[in-house]
Amino acid sequence: MLAKPDLPDEKILACLQVEYGLHGVQIVFLPIGWQYTAVYRVVAEDQAPYFVKLIRGSFDEAAVVVPKFLSDQGITHIIAPLTTSTGQLWASLDTFKLILYPFIAGHNGFQVALSDSQWVDFGRAVNSIHTAWVPPALIHGIQPETYSPAWRELVKTFLARVAVDAFADPLAIEAASFLQARGEKILDLVRRAEQLALALQARSPAFVLCHSDLHAGNLLINANDALYIVDWDNPVLAPKERDLMFIGGGLMGTGHSAQAQEALFYRGYGQTQINAIALAYYRYERIIEDIAVECELIFRTNEGSVDRAKALRSLRSQFLPNHVLEIAYQSDMSGTPEVHAQ
Repeated sequence: MLAKPDLPDEKILACLQVEYGLHGVQIVFLPIGWQYTAVYRVVAEDQAPYFVKLIRGSFDEAAVVVPKFLSDQGITHIIAPLTTSTGQLWASLDTFKLILYPFIAGHNGFQVALSDSQWVDFGRAVNSIHTAWVPPALIHGIQPETYSPAWRELVKTFLARVAVDAFADPLAIEAASFLQARGEKILDLVRRAEQLALALQARSPAFVLCHSDLHAGNLLINANDALYIVDWDNPVLAPKERDLMFIGGGLMGTGHSAQAQEALFYRGYGQTQINAIALAYYRYERIIEDIAVECELIFRTNEGSVDRAKALRSLRSQFLPNHVLEIAYQSDMSGTPEVHAQ
């Protein structure tokens, strides 16, 4: 959330004291969350800083169980959540789930471009995740890829709505006009994703553990240039391209060309064959999901003007030249598997 939720700071501090035995003396809201997530920096009596994450709505327990497991396996690029006094990885607070982490100061990959060595390190870290042995008990709690049409259907619903509805809210009027002008292109995007989803379902590629949201904003670089993969909100079991589609896909910040990103990343990740069908599908599906989420925020409420304005900017950005949509189309036209050598 970019706007602070209607939740008194005192209630958050009280929850931390009861559930974690942490006596916070300072709490600061950080306007860096998105829609259903609010984050805070809390300083304890001993001046140790902590990162508090509040999630409202549906909560996937794998979002905390998976990073804790991977951290315990020695993958140092993951920040594990801290446990409550009863050994739980989260606490409940009103309509939120509260998760506590150590606070690591730094910048994300959009704010600071990754260096060559950090790109290689990033590749190694993702390979460690994709090749991790996950016990059956944990596997059962992780959502498997289903190639669901849910986001595609939601986008089609919004396109149908903006074609007939009249809106009074200026921001909704602007968004509706933007969508109407690009309706055919969006429907073509949806059709392509549907076709590729059917192809993947027929071929059943192997699944691995995936972060599912590996854009530059979820890479944290600290003052010592160490790199961390954060925001494990929706880990999934899916083809490895679920994560690999971000590399060179237009969502990894500036500083390196798409070709340079790929060359450096796969130097660390190692030799692997890329399924071109899966790569194109996930790039399409990511754009479709973003459009759906942005439309939900814009059209289904008049509240949270800051978040809604951000959603409209994000919606517009999907169609910028040489950005995610053009890259996705290029992926779809490649046609043949590509091998990245170490």
